[in-house]
Amino acid sequence: MQLPTPQAAVVQAASADEARSVDALADATDLPPETVTGAVFELEEAGLVDVTERVDETIALTDEGREYAADGLPEVRLYEAALAAGADDGAVEMGRVIGQSGLEGPQVNIALSNYARKGYGAIDGGEITTDPDADPGSDDEAAALEALADGDSEDSSGEIDDDTLEHLERRGLLERSESTVREATLTETGVTELMAGIETAETVGQVTPNLLTSGDWRDAEFSAYNVEADAAPVDGGSVHILRQTAERVKNTLVGMGFQEMDGPHADADFWINDCLFMPQDHPARTHWDRFALEHPTHIDSLPEDLVERVERAHREGIGEDGEGYNSPWDEDFARAIALRGHTTSLSARYLSGHQIGDLEPPQRYFSVEKVYRNDTLDPTHLLEFFQIEGWVMAENLSVRDLMGTFEEFYAQFGITDIEFKPHYNPYTEPSFELFGTHPTTGEMVEIGNSGIFREEMLEPLGVECDVMAWGLALERLLMLMYGFEDIRDIHGTLCDLELLRETEVTY
Repeated sequence: MQLPTPQAAVVQAASADEARSVDALADATDLPPETVTGAVFELEEAGLVDVTERVDETIALTDEGREYAADGLPEVRLYEAALAAGADDGAVEMGRVIGQSGLEGPQVNIALSNYARKGYGAIDGGEITTDPDADPGSDDEAAALEALADGDSEDSSGEIDDDTLEHLERRGLLERSESTVREATLTETGVTELMAGIETAETVGQVTPNLLTSGDWRDAEFSAYNVEADAAPVDGGSVHILRQTAERVKNTLVGMGFQEMDGPHADADFWINDCLFMPQDHPARTHWDRFALEHPTHIDSLPEDLVERVERAHREGIGEDGEGYNSPWDEDFARAIALRGHTTSLSARYLSGHQIGDLEPPQRYFSVEKVYRNDTLDPTHLLEFFQIEGWVMAENLSVRDLMGTFEEFYAQFGITDIEFKPHYNPYTEPSFELFGTHPTTGEMVEIGNSGIFREEMLEPLGVECDVMAWGLALERLLMLMYGFEDIRDIHGTLCDLELLRETEVTY
């Protein structure tokens, strides 16, 4: 029997007693794996080999995972330091415990976010306590890291439950990869032909310029080409569904008469919080909840007259009944630069006239931009996400106007069951949150926050009429539109590429 050179080599290297993988056959024949793969499929079609496929999963620790396997998980180290400091008898100052733990930089936040989740204790008001019954020695994640570090993925991963592996993957401590393994076994026909003798046939697999110009193509024997064979999938680039939805939101708001605003992602705390009548001792303004910049640390200039008016509002309040916060206010703190936690910083810049000049009512502005918050990662929270900011400046606005705006906006996306819940914000009164029903789980999902800007915010900015405003979550809108249950599947380092490829975008 005559076979092309690659096929003849594969038949001679294959076995009828055991399946041999494509990689093993490639090593035995000194042929490229892709050549062996093609030869295997051609031999299968000729009935000389049987081909089986399986999917193997490989698990490997990341650099961070290997570090924690050697030194211990940050939350375990925090627990051990707190226990040594006596936190099992009473609350201990958290800064001292962190110093004794040896944790630095991002490890501190990682430890704090996982400490309570695992039941090691509680953190409240800058103090930490430990649960004396907690047992870090039985920490499934720590044990999994140790097993993976000692035994390598294929031998150890089968002993680790899927929930633990998923937690470690979400924390970026391990990486999973899947590969298709093809194996070939000689059939009876293949064995018979091999015993009868295999001759190598000189075949041509590709027409080359030299073959044409020399005329050798006339006498050449060409390899058979299987037009029914599966080709490797090719995934072309496309616009991310989050970006497509953002553009649709922009078009919708422009159609409702709004203009788009923009501004810096890193801004002074003055614009992010102080102009919003957010007290400087508010918990959301601590270093635990914001991302401060190291270089530069402070903004060079702020409008002096506006700074004076904002400070007066904080210290004394606005109007005859205003009292302010009666709490410290420091201009140096106001000048500190951080990544914006909401795009309301843009609203403050525009309403003050600082961004594009003074505005006369009526005005409507919006933005769909990224914001940054030091939140605990979960199915509905990320460290960075997109916020749909908007405001309307006009005379005699009411909550009915605000609710009607939301109903009109969300109806453009097929969402008609919006519910409202009273809420508190330092910068709006009245205020309320928005909720929508998740199409898959049936649960109510918070999708935004809104209200009428308070006089304490507007008067220092020089605004003399009503302003209604809101901040809506773009990712939550996607959850209601497409039924996504975890925003990490569509956004961030762990996003599900297959889900993004297969989701049909609706208009």
